[in-house]
Amino acid sequence: MKNGTAYIVFPLDVPSLSEARSYVKKLDGAVGMFKVGLELFIKEGPCVVQMIRETSRAGIFLDLKLHDISETVGRAMEQVALMGVDLVTVHCASTRKMLERAVAGSRGKTGVLGVTLLTDNDSQAVEAAGYEQTYVEDLNRLVLKRAGMAHGAGCRGVVCSGHEVAAVKALLGKDFLAVTPGIRPGWSLLDNDDQARVTTPAKAVLAGADLIVVGRPIREAADPREAALRIGAEIDDALGQS
Repeated sequence: MKNGTAYIVFPLDVPSLSEARSYVKKLDGAVGMFKVGLELFIKEGPCVVQMIRETSRAGIFLDLKLHDISETVGRAMEQVALMGVDLVTVHCASTRKMLERAVAGSRGKTGVLGVTLLTDNDSQAVEAAGYEQTYVEDLNRLVLKRAGMAHGAGCRGVVCSGHEVAAVKALLGKDFLAVTPGIRPGWSLLDNDDQARVTTPAKAVLAGADLIVVGRPIREAADPREAALRIGAEIDDALGQS
């Protein structure tokens, strides 16, 4: 069984390579993976991936949330696969054909994760987007429908909130990865949090999450490394590994 810090994905939500490098150096060995999102990737490009590989032992998660016509996504994934990242995201709010083309484009070199529902989306957001009332009333149903499509298309796993992890694992099996964003340790929960569907590290992992994305509680801590290690210890305690 892996230790608590290995579950942690830290998002490099910063605008420059130098800031990203600073966090990678601080957190090397204290998190399992670094996530590169749109802001940093658009600003700095593939050199961010190279920097992480040269600076840290952690895995690399490229969070691009690809969503386009199938052929375009497939060709984009072929380029992603050449970078040697461990995971990359595509949106499930498209067709199975697009997901299948993404998987084919990865050529088995990069795990494709389907994004089921963004964590700042609640029932009101789903209703405003025009979805059927059955999905508005039960977001879990929409997430499971999209997760099933991703599984059928050959994706390595999905991104889903901690509230849906157990159901995804029960439906699609323990080998289908569940990556959970919107993670807030109990000591950092805010009344005005901008994400609607958050949960704690311990609850997410106990529900079956394979990786948890923890950003703000680590990034805004006086000592980011200490915060990451504290979260890892919280997970170890929950798993009875302390």
